[in-house]
Amino acid sequence: MAPSIRGSAMPADTAVPAGAAARPAAPQSPLAEFWSSFTENRGAVFGMVILVLIALTAVFADLIAPYSPIEQFRDFTKLPPVWDDGGNWRFPLGTDALGRDTLSRLIHGARISLFIGLSVMVVSVVIGVCLGLVAAFAGGTVDSVIMRVMDLIIAVPSLVLCILVVAVLGPSLPNTIWAVTIVYLPRYVRLVRASALSEIGKDYVTAARVVGAGRLRLMFVTVLPNCIAPLIVQAALGVSDAILEAAALGFLGLGAQPPTPEWGSMLADSREFIRSDPWIVTLPGLAILITVVSINLMGDGLRDALDPKLKRS
Repeated sequence: MAPSIRGSAMPADTAVPAGAAARPAAPQSPLAEFWSSFTENRGAVFGMVILVLIALTAVFADLIAPYSPIEQFRDFTKLPPVWDDGGNWRFPLGTDALGRDTLSRLIHGARISLFIGLSVMVVSVVIGVCLGLVAAFAGGTVDSVIMRVMDLIIAVPSLVLCILVVAVLGPSLPNTIWAVTIVYLPRYVRLVRASALSEIGKDYVTAARVVGAGRLRLMFVTVLPNCIAPLIVQAALGVSDAILEAAALGFLGLGAQPPTPEWGSMLADSREFIRSDPWIVTLPGLAILITVVSINLMGDGLRDALDPKLKRS
């Protein structure tokens, strides 16, 4: 009779194969998985680092800037940067036509431009989420009216519509924020509505209805969290668009008014010196370029990390 396997014992000193006792790796938390996917995009990480530095510069502008952004040094008008002939280390990036320190104005301008971008994004997201959810859940006439208004806004070129709104309200920083908000509102309304419509017919929404969830709970607690991923990506990219639009209004003299150190208005004040003193125009333009590119790079990484279809292999 064959020996019983049950009764046999394995010697104590028998080696166990390396992979035999290996436990399956613990699943990553959603935050760790997101960060892992985000850091695979080196451009996104680089953009995030640059954007964090710009944001810290804006927050601590009063401590970092060597001078007040509106202080004038009449003896040093149109002073070139230190790397050019005639530069002075008191003003590393030179001065403008009124003798104001360019470095100080750029630092404080970061605060104004980021404030405009974030304000437009926050207001647009809040209003866009509410209108998009109402359009998706109400349907019928309400949906048609909301979407036709959004289509009308989209039909008008963005800069033309911004100029029209500012012309009606008057040129100022708050009115610039409202004008840019109106221009970029349709993209959030359409995005939330489309995402909500794709979720309404799913089983978990039906189950929430069956157990007695009210309309507001269905909208903001049940459906909205599943629409957040594309909304976050759109909001991140919307900040850069808002900064560009506000800079365009400032360049036309319809945005923040002098002596506010907004990058677009700095370009407008110095455009007549583009041939004689090009650094006065170039430096604010570079500030806008670096900020917008950094935000777009980070937004690209957010899209890759939050959309499973676009995650890098």
